[in-house]
Amino acid sequence: MPVLYGVPPIDGNRPLQILPTGVKTPLSSFRRKPESIRSGRSLPCAAMLALWHTAGLKLCPQLSYGSEYAGGTTPMNSVNVSITGVSIAVLETPVSLEYTAAGHPVASNWHILARLQTDAGIEGIGWVVANRGSLVRAMASAAAELGSLLTGINVLDHHAAYRRMERAAGWVGPGGLATMAMSAIDIAQWDAAGKTLGVPLFRLLGAAADRVPAYASDGLWYSMPIDDLQKSAAAHIAAGYDKIKLRLGAGGAPQAEAARVRAVREAVGPAVSIMVDGTESWSAAQAAATGRALQDAGITWLEDPVDHRNIAGLAELTAALDIPVAAGERLYGLDPFRRTLAARAIDIAIIDVARAGGITPWLKIAALAEAHAIPVAGHVVPEVHTHLLAAIPNSSLVEYMPRSEPIFTTRLTLANGCLLPPDAPGLGVTLDEAAVQRYQVSQNM
Repeated sequence: MPVLYGVPPIDGNRPLQILPTGVKTPLSSFRRKPESIRSGRSLPCAAMLALWHTAGLKLCPQLSYGSEYAGGTTPMNSVNVSITGVSIAVLETPVSLEYTAAGHPVASNWHILARLQTDAGIEGIGWVVANRGSLVRAMASAAAELGSLLTGINVLDHHAAYRRMERAAGWVGPGGLATMAMSAIDIAQWDAAGKTLGVPLFRLLGAAADRVPAYASDGLWYSMPIDDLQKSAAAHIAAGYDKIKLRLGAGGAPQAEAARVRAVREAVGPAVSIMVDGTESWSAAQAAATGRALQDAGITWLEDPVDHRNIAGLAELTAALDIPVAAGERLYGLDPFRRTLAARAIDIAIIDVARAGGITPWLKIAALAEAHAIPVAGHVVPEVHTHLLAAIPNSSLVEYMPRSEPIFTTRLTLANGCLLPPDAPGLGVTLDEAAVQRYQVSQNM
């Protein structure tokens, strides 16, 4: 089985290299973390340049951006396209299989859909998705109010727009509902920026690669019987994925959790990487015992073994296990990642674009992780995260979770275990307008 660490490409559009299996030695094993990460030594990085680059993408105004999509190049300093409005809708989309996640039954997915308009007639699309409906309408109302503040801002002025939203929402933040409301709008603005310049988002952001190694995680829930779990895992492999992630943490003893992993191994064969999400279900002591049992069962990634607020416990577990420990999807904004990374509490940073606050802060978090020699993965929303992970030099894996497919006519392409970001301008997604109307439950203007 391959490990999940690799060497980012530095000479073009090669995907992240996955290191091969090796005999377990002090230096090399599929269960062994790279020495640079275990020791905490920093690798050469372009973190500060990444921050400068994303700060409006205007380091060198004389440079021209653009492509054949726009019929030629478009100088950045000649773009005078302003935001004219943002509309917000709430959608409830069906799931193919009802399940239980984090102790909550899931029967549908809820979307807050932002549609950002410009005076050039370009529309940007952004969204956040949740698997429960509580407070979704309140979040949509917040997004509608925040979106109304952006009229007149240049579509390329991401930090100016974000500062304006932050100033308005700061008294109820940072974090939580307000941050997620800003995320939908920020994603829509980046989509509109890419469309305005005629370039795909991942290329607008710098393009470290043109594909991202992917894993599948849908239909692998801890609430499923073993037989169904095995069938679902095998279906992902048949579809072309060579990495899958199971959810555990339903209260089973360490050996019972490991038995689910071994049952899936029987269904998918020895060449597939099996990852585990502990769904923040265990105490530190339980996580240590279960982590060792899962390590012996051959997993290649342990995610969210303890509560994200238990940074000290997470750091102890990360130091104790040879398998990489991943976490971060529950963190809001930059500062919680700063504290977690400073404590060397994780081997892989998982960034949720919604909880991060959108693409603008996501890029800052990724650069911070690079400065700590930590690879980055995305949490769900592959339509956005495939672009973001292809754009940064320290990407790890993208999670394929098709929660939003019912509202789009476009689909991501899977090739050799990697997801390819669309090569169309912006995010490269197209709404299924009939589906949007069908699933819409409310709208704010």
